[in-house]
Amino acid sequence: MRVTTDLWVSALLRRVFGAGGFAAVVKRGATEAGAVFLLARGRMGEVALFGPAPQTSYDSAKPDDRFFSLLGAGDDATVFDARLEREKRFDPDIWVVEIEAGAVPVEELISVKSL
Repeated sequence: MRVTTDLWVSALLRRVFGAGGFAAVVKRGATEAGAVFLLARGRMGEVALFGPAPQTSYDSAKPDDRFFSLLGAGDDATVFDARLEREKRFDPDIWVVEIEAGAVPVEELISVKSL
């Protein structure tokens, strides 16, 4: 049985705060199975957007893990905000979580798969 999105996001927030970072739920989606998008902000103004990895990234031995793909990175947050608005129109049940991971790389807080 897969962990609910609500519980998974709560655990992510605890991991981020435990690592000395900051996190906030910008948009709360479907409690049971909403897709999660992460907007990671660096202390120097850099921004990275992570979204759900394609289904082909999942391992049949561990089907319950959540994997993410880097959708883009840069200094212009408006590009990522526009992308998230399009995602919200397509699927109103998505979650958007914004994090500042602090000294810990984002890749240590979530499972990232390359495309």
